[in-house]
Amino acid sequence: MADNLPSEFDVIVIGTGLPESITAAACSRSGQRVLHVDSRSYYGGNWASFSFSGLLSWLKEYQENSDIVNENPAWQEHILENEEAIALSRKDKTIQHVEVFCYASQDLHEDVEETGALQKNHASVTSVNPTEGEHSAYLPSEDESSCTVSCQMPTEQTPNSDLESSLEINDVEATGEEGKCCDDKTFVKSASEEETSENVLTTEDTTLQPKKNRITYSQIIKEGRRFNIDLVSKLLYSRGLLIDLLIKSNVSRYAEFKNITRILAFREGRVEQVPCSRADVFNSKQLTMVEKRMLMKFLTFCMEYEKHPDEYKAYEEITFSEYLKTQKLTPNLQYFVLHSIAMTSETASNTIDGLKATKNFLHCLGRYGNTPFLFPLYGQGELPQCFCRMCAVFGGIYCLRHSVQCLVVDKESRKQISRSVLITDRSVLKADSDQQISILTVPAMETGTFAVRVIELCSSTMTCMKGTYLVHLTCTSSKTAREDLEPVVQKLFTPYTETEIENEEDEKPRLLWALYFNMRDSSDVSRNSYNDLPSNIYVCSGPDCGLGNDNAVKQAETLFQQICPNEDFCPPPPNPEDIVIDGDSLQSEASESSFIPEVNSETPKESRSLGNPEQSSQ
Repeated sequence: MADNLPSEFDVIVIGTGLPESITAAACSRSGQRVLHVDSRSYYGGNWASFSFSGLLSWLKEYQENSDIVNENPAWQEHILENEEAIALSRKDKTIQHVEVFCYASQDLHEDVEETGALQKNHASVTSVNPTEGEHSAYLPSEDESSCTVSCQMPTEQTPNSDLESSLEINDVEATGEEGKCCDDKTFVKSASEEETSENVLTTEDTTLQPKKNRITYSQIIKEGRRFNIDLVSKLLYSRGLLIDLLIKSNVSRYAEFKNITRILAFREGRVEQVPCSRADVFNSKQLTMVEKRMLMKFLTFCMEYEKHPDEYKAYEEITFSEYLKTQKLTPNLQYFVLHSIAMTSETASNTIDGLKATKNFLHCLGRYGNTPFLFPLYGQGELPQCFCRMCAVFGGIYCLRHSVQCLVVDKESRKQISRSVLITDRSVLKADSDQQISILTVPAMETGTFAVRVIELCSSTMTCMKGTYLVHLTCTSSKTAREDLEPVVQKLFTPYTETEIENEEDEKPRLLWALYFNMRDSSDVSRNSYNDLPSNIYVCSGPDCGLGNDNAVKQAETLFQQICPNEDFCPPPPNPEDIVIDGDSLQSEASESSFIPEVNSETPKESRSLGNPEQSSQ
């Protein structure tokens, strides 16, 4: 395909991460001719999601990754005397310190073949030497960061894309109830529980099933397609910039979401549920009546704190933790507000930042459920694909597995994110329903370390097989990912062993499989990071350590306004029936490649998508 591409485009986008995909969609929607290329064979870059077998292939790719230097590459022959080219390294240095541990037992009676399958217990792989290539003469490749190039050359092209099937928008409650109407006229559909349970042993013969709930590594491999494992762990604030953009652009019709069901806290060695809505506060058995009144009074103040500057002006220079101590809050309430509502630490935020974070949390409550967060079914990797689809609908051309060998992109960044992905057999906090989606903040344990964000996903999010949970841990790096996160893992989970299977009273979930890796945080890299950069080259950064996606949306909008100064950013698409394409051949090709008829035909009649309050749902 790459050999047959047109030679002229208005905008060329390298990499299919979230900010790049939003930028490509916005440019294509405004009428720009867009070429979107990626050296990988999948969409999303470091924002991608993988099945279990896909993740093993990804690990193998990093293990075998080598930097091949061609002294006389073919592209050098096309460089003119008045032109300058900078070679790119093929090695992706954004992922380091990869370590994998398998705790689940191997079922030797099952013949399961899987490329890259790991051996039992502590099969560790380190993919990239952290010191290697730090002073390389090459710039990092397009895998490490991506670049948007704006060109002023007219040409014609037709829509082309090969994205995955479309998605819908669902509510959190998996109760089979009819879709319900939330505030601002946005409709959300309740999720249907149609997952099969082929992997669960159902025989009544106790000799064939001596151990209850036993999950083997072979089962995980066998049910690998049920997993969708994110490289970056984030949630969507229900009133955040990304949700607003999804509704405004109507890209939400390509995705399906579930509400996070509960906010948890880790205190005194125990996991507790945090009351955050008014109903939760007054129904909570953890708080006394006096504490309930204290908490509601303080949260009411936080919602309109700007109107009462006298209440906080004197405390602007101190930390939010110290400010909470000056309020009429018990230590119990201070802990909940600091770590589970503002989601910060004792030293990370000042008073103003803490009040803003608390207000944002409260402002997002109630739009789609009792918590402020949404999670996309099938993983975060669906979000870049949604915007790639929008780009393709309006004529963007996609070319995967096509590496760019000569371009100016990212520069070295010292910031790192520590990540861990776990597969466990049950939730960190038991509840009446096993379909819970939880977020937990574990405070920093030592000076110089950072709080760890834990997101636990159940099988109804379409990210793991039935009977298991997928757990994501994230924090700012101070050491390697394993050194940063393993102490938290040990506090919350118990490694799987044969002897512990029979102990059903064990409070901690059993750990079946674990992955640790460090990802580069290049969120502070921008065009200003470079000297003498050509005026038509713009730089996108990779994922940051934050919980939401506002940074990616702001970055994409800023780049779009620089490329198309007077254009609207991702306006709603026209009605498919109103689209008229000039030329019989173009109309024929568009009817074959356009996703719009496909989306309408695949969307069930009873489902409702996140809709613009001013428009009726399609």
